[in-house]
Amino acid sequence: MKKTMVLYPGLSVSHFLPMMQFADELIDRGYAITVALIDPVFQQHIAFPATVDRVISSKPAIRFHRLPRVELPPAITTKDNDFSLLGYLDLVRRHNECLHDFLCSMPPGGAHALVVDPLSVEALDVAKRLNVPGYVFHPGNASAFAIHLQLPLIRAEGQPSFRELGDTPLELPGLPPIPVSYLYEELLEDPESEVYKAIVDLFHRDIQDSNGFLMNTFESLEARVVNALRDARRHGDPAALPPFYCVGPLIEKAGERRETAERHECLAWLDRQPDRSVVFLCFGSTGSGNHSKKQLKEIAVGLEKSGHRFLWVVRAPIVVNNDPEKPYDPRADPDLEALLPAGFLERTSGQGAVVKQWAPQVDVLHHRATGAFVTHSGWNSVLEGITAGVPMLCWPLYSEQKMNKVLMVEDMGIAVEMVGWQQGLVTAEEVEAKVRLVMESEAGNQLRARVTTHKEAAAVAWGDGGSSRAAFAEFLLDADSRQSH
Repeated sequence: MKKTMVLYPGLSVSHFLPMMQFADELIDRGYAITVALIDPVFQQHIAFPATVDRVISSKPAIRFHRLPRVELPPAITTKDNDFSLLGYLDLVRRHNECLHDFLCSMPPGGAHALVVDPLSVEALDVAKRLNVPGYVFHPGNASAFAIHLQLPLIRAEGQPSFRELGDTPLELPGLPPIPVSYLYEELLEDPESEVYKAIVDLFHRDIQDSNGFLMNTFESLEARVVNALRDARRHGDPAALPPFYCVGPLIEKAGERRETAERHECLAWLDRQPDRSVVFLCFGSTGSGNHSKKQLKEIAVGLEKSGHRFLWVVRAPIVVNNDPEKPYDPRADPDLEALLPAGFLERTSGQGAVVKQWAPQVDVLHHRATGAFVTHSGWNSVLEGITAGVPMLCWPLYSEQKMNKVLMVEDMGIAVEMVGWQQGLVTAEEVEAKVRLVMESEAGNQLRARVTTHKEAAAVAWGDGGSSRAAFAEFLLDADSRQSH
């Protein structure tokens, strides 16, 4: 009988997809996989339920089980129609008994292990009750993990808050200096607030309540911080840091969607362009990647003046609308004529292509014509850029992206920064200058050479004898050993 791993993913595309790639690797090693899902029907971002449906239809080897619906927390979303952390954690907590009952209903042998999203650590209580090994799958990098681990050392009780520290650089082992203001927004709240206490407790439980931590990175990409973590585990209290496994990069592969969808028209446009000639601009899968009308016009002017070919994914600006009769619809196509400068589409028809809402990012990045990637610096996008060997221009928007930007620019040397994000507007002049830098200069060639080195290292990590393959095997042995006790 196959051993069954139960996966409990988070409710966002950026957390869900890497865990499904993790599931594929488990299946390849002979495991049965069951995914327990909190029903995403209430989701305000259409991208997530659509992604879940696509994955369910394309991965018949995985069993998906939707947990029974529960009463939604009153504060599940903020006034900007995004998740509130407290509401999200409450939602997970309300599903604990549903998850418990589901695990108890499984056939003889039950769950070999439970692997949860870092925002779903409440579920580790269920694993402990049932004596099932529980692991956390972190879709981000080892550097973020290291920062979470050291939060109690960074700010002891009674010391200045993170907000008061402002841009003071954090000096942590294995990491470049990172301004305190780049931490998660919740950490910049009042230390006495509920949301601050919740996120600190969340990081603490991620580390203290799990049997191990899986990270979507590979050792050579973050060698300094991985070695620092190993030293901390070797010389410190092992109970304070569970085993960690660098098992990345776990991302969608080029062409993976083609069996279930027609080839996107933008790929046919790329086919007609010279090698490494196109700048690709895409800012994530949710509404947080929507720019203001003013910002869209600055991007347009900068691209046109650069003279370089471009492929640009545009979404309509978010409208905060208090009228319940006319709610903001994230699925609405942008009115390009109204949003972009007059005549822009006509003048650039031979230079670029503008795509509404979505493009197959992995396929675009792996296309021979793509020469640079303007990205919000979400970790999945970073890994996709690296494995395609494409140098990047960082434009962080939210969450951990500001920290990722520092790593990409200062540590890995694979990107340049669009510095205007810090003032809330990247000017047309900066767009033009940075595009030219990456596409025309010797500095751009050096970026490309370094990202190509990391691309090759990523392939080695998952090859025979590679570090990620070895870490994956160590994780499986650990889960086996805990079941045998």
